[in-house]
Amino acid sequence: MNKITSEMTGETIKGSSAPKYFIEKPTYPDSIRDDFFSIMNDPESRKYHDLSTSPNYIAWDKFRHKIGTNKKFSPEQIWFYVRQLRKFSSRPTVLKAETGDYFNWNKLPAMEASLHRIDMFAGGRLFNETDKLSSSKNHTYLSRGLLEEAIASSQLEGAHTTRKAAREMLIQNREPKNESEQMIVNNFKTISRIQEDFKDRKLDLDLLYEIHAMISDGTVPKDEQHRLRKDSDNIVVQGIIGGEEYIAHVPPSEKFLSENIQVLIDYANNDDESQFTHPIIKAILIHFWIGYLHPFTDGNGRLARALFYWYLLRKGYWTFMYLPISTIIKRNPNQYAMAYIYSEQDDLDMTYFFDFHIRKILLAIKDFEEYLDGKIDENKLIESSVSRKYTLNDRQKQLIYYLVSDESPSVSVGSHTTLHSITRQTASKDLRALEEYGLIESKRAGRLIKFYPTQKLLDETKTF
Repeated sequence: MNKITSEMTGETIKGSSAPKYFIEKPTYPDSIRDDFFSIMNDPESRKYHDLSTSPNYIAWDKFRHKIGTNKKFSPEQIWFYVRQLRKFSSRPTVLKAETGDYFNWNKLPAMEASLHRIDMFAGGRLFNETDKLSSSKNHTYLSRGLLEEAIASSQLEGAHTTRKAAREMLIQNREPKNESEQMIVNNFKTISRIQEDFKDRKLDLDLLYEIHAMISDGTVPKDEQHRLRKDSDNIVVQGIIGGEEYIAHVPPSEKFLSENIQVLIDYANNDDESQFTHPIIKAILIHFWIGYLHPFTDGNGRLARALFYWYLLRKGYWTFMYLPISTIIKRNPNQYAMAYIYSEQDDLDMTYFFDFHIRKILLAIKDFEEYLDGKIDENKLIESSVSRKYTLNDRQKQLIYYLVSDESPSVSVGSHTTLHSITRQTASKDLRALEEYGLIESKRAGRLIKFYPTQKLLDETKTF
């Protein structure tokens, strides 16, 4: 019986009879090659190509609707022209498909500006120019990024829990109750280790096994860890596409995997500047490569996203730890799946995957900038009320805003410790000071001592 691992739904299914999904492709007339030169000489030919790349890089199934009615040429003729232009301008990658051909990609006109925008963020300009990131806020925003990425990346693979419940579990350091919660805890620990020390290690099979074992702890059988996937595991990737269940990807053979995993490792470690590839492009390629090879029986999606962060941190893109990109991907999981599928099935054109991820990174940056602006507004509210009367640090100000803004707020020493990446001693000191001011009060909740806002605090923050 087949064991079906779905990276789109996160479920493991045995004995599926789902059909393989194939993208829609046009049927060309016999005269198509002659038509190419007719279209090339058409004054509007450039417009046809631009329609296929802006605002998104699209495939035939979307393009044929976008092109509309054309009196001169059919949608099929125009698509053939567009596809040939893509081939002429494409460049190969080092990633080989099982067919023996290499994946390729096109550097779109908008990519240059997008990569520059990302580089400006990665260089910390946002923080340096506005002085928004004090040391204590640094820890808080970093913890937020780790928490949100751990949750969203797990939910992409089917972790069935709410964001609020998952955050509370991680912040309170509560033991996971089921496999979904275990996935999230594993992800949080893994991403934290990448940020702490894995980023300083070169990739090899041992590190790959170690990261995978952390990601899959308690969710994958022990005999499926510390080894590569075998043909006898009968793994295929399956998920819901357009409301129907399909097999989206059949991973390459065990032989191909064993021959090419080292190629991936060597590529990830290669720092030869004469073969320079922009770090964002390279990180996305590593992400895709793991998904294509599917080196393990389960957890490959989380592994791919973890290695994306690993590579960028090695290259000095430290601000990416503040960007939970999976939260953006999770808004459009089907687009994420289709970016994989188009790249594999449309002439091995990885531009679909690059374009998708660059756009999502830009959205994640925009979200984070808005989050920072919101924090500035929060601080202004705090400054106009309680901060005038009491000496408060940034952590205490953020805690007060949370306590008076949330529907059922509470905090413990453990949650304050996790959320701000501080010691328990520092967390206790923060809370004791607020309690001495009469702004919070402690109550026992089982084995935990929790702190709640007092009426005094609520009265002093009525303007919120």
